[in-house]
Formats: sequence, structure tokens, C-alpha cells
Amino acid sequence: MLDQKAHKPHERLADHLKDDLSQVDAMIRTRMASEHAPRIPEVTAHLVEAGGKRLRPMLTLAAARLCGYEGGHHVHLATAVEFIHTATLLHDDVVDESGQRRGRPTANLLWDNKSSVLVGDYLFARSFQLMTEADSLRVLKVLSNASATITEGEVLQLTAAQDITTTEDTYFKVVRGKTAALFAAATEVGGILAGVSEERIRALHDYGDALGIAFQVVDDLLDFWGGDATGKNVGDDFRERKLTLPIIKAIATADDDERAFWKRTLERNDQRDGDLEHALSLMSGHGALEATREAALGWSQRAKDSLVGLPEGPILDMLADIADYVVARLR
Repeated sequence: MLDQKAHKPHERLADHLKDDLSQVDAMIRTRMASEHAPRIPEVTAHLVEAGGKRLRPMLTLAAARLCGYEGGHHVHLATAVEFIHTATLLHDDVVDESGQRRGRPTANLLWDNKSSVLVGDYLFARSFQLMTEADSLRVLKVLSNASATITEGEVLQLTAAQDITTTEDTYFKVVRGKTAALFAAATEVGGILAGVSEERIRALHDYGDALGIAFQVVDDLLDFWGGDATGKNVGDDFRERKLTLPIIKAIATADDDERAFWKRTLERNDQRDGDLEHALSLMSGHGALEATREAALGWSQRAKDSLVGLPEGPILDMLADIADYVVARLR
């Protein structure tokens, strides 16, 4: 059972992996440098040093160490994972026209959209350079596939946005693409690097996949429930007309008048005073918020179930605790 009074599980994992993480930090600083374009490290440092948990690269390090890996290539892969994540954040902020991330102005606001897009492209390129240094074609395939899947998820989200006929199936395809794909790849490549059995590689992949889905569902729910860790105002997703799981569930059981409300506010972008409160009332009345909470808890449990059969020890315990922690704010 997760002890809320103890250090948070990702902090305990970071402490356990502190030597590896220090090497990742050093490699990030080295590889984000550019001799000819000083704006690249300026923009990258603004986001990389903004206080993120480094959860994704930590999962790569943890998976490798869990499986007994004793080499040094896990540092290259963890850095590649962090660069992929940072690149997607830079691009996302341009697409979403965001002005704030992690409580700070976004790079596109401080510099411009062109700089954010091009620096994101640079980080993607750097990540592929790092992947090749692990000398594993399979690792390269997994991480390159994840990069393509992330983009597919973002494009699918664009096409599904503001369409009130969007289904839960489409929602989870988006989430698997834009969020879970990198979690799954991050854990999977750690096992590949360690040379463990296919069964254990699949278990690591499944853990990352379920954890990433739980992570995103919780984020979408907290947009309406509130939460200091989200860095967003309550209802930002509604105002930005994003079809997240609580809204999709409410629309699925809506009557004609309610569907007309969702159509006006989301498809036609005609939002008025009191609409957010009415949306919250509809989601609550149809049990959509509670159903979304149950979905998040279910994905968290699936993540923990995936760990069965992996080597026992403190890392495995902390990975299970991270799955609990992701949904702890919903209990």
C-alpha cells in the first residue's frame, strides 16, 4: 500500500537511480548543445530544466537495471526518450497555442513558433543519433515506431477534436499514441538492452502502456476535478473544446437537449457564461466523472498486474508504487 507520508515513489526511484540520472543529465546538456545555433540549447534548456519529473527516461533506466543490465547504453536510450518527449512538448505547445507549461511561459511564447518547431525537430534528430549508439536494431525499431505513433496520435486528435461523435475507442487510440506509446517504448527498450526473455520484454511494454494510459486519463479527469499538480485551470479542456473521456462518456448518454448543448459549445465554439458549470453538472449527473475515475484505477491495476513475474526487488516495488501514485489523487 502506498504510504502518502513517505517520499513520492518517483522521487524514491530517482534517488535509487541517482548515479544513472546524473549521467543522463550530463548527456542531455552535451547533446542539446549546438556550435552554430545557440538558440537550440537556449530553447531546450528552458523546457528541460523546468522541473519535470523525468519519469519517462527514469523508466528506461529502471527497466534496464531491474533486468540486470550492467552496461552504459541505457543512459543513451534514456536521454533519447527525454529528447523525444521534449520535442513533442515543443510541438504540442505550438499546435495548442499554449502560453504556459509547468507554470512557466512556453518556448513559443518566449521565442516564436518557428524556433519551437525547429528545435523540436533538432531534438528528434538528436534522439535518433542516440538510439543508434546502443548498437541494437531492435531498440532503434521500437523507439522509431514510438516516435511515429506519437505523431499519429496527435494528428488523430486533431481530426477528432470538436466532433461530438468521437467514441471512447478513438479516444484511447489517441491516448495510446500521444502518451502511452513513449511510456511503453521507454520500459520495453530497457528489457531489450538487458537481453531478457520475450515474456519479460512484453511485460515491461504492457506496464508502460497501461501506466501511460492511466496517466493521461487522470490528467483529463483532474482538468474537471481540479488539482494543483495539473498546472491548468479547472475546465481548460472544455474551453479548448477537447473531447476527453469525461465529456465523451457524458455525450454517450445525453438526451437531445444535452447533445445540442455539447454541439453548441464544442463543435460550434459558442461558449457562454455558465456553460462550464452546466457541463460539469451534466458530467456529474451522468456519472461520467466517476466512470472516468474507475477507468483510471483499472489501468493502474493493469500496470501493476503486468509486473508479475519480473525480478523482485526495490525497483519492482517502486514501479508498482508509481502505478498507485498516478491515481492516488483520485481516491
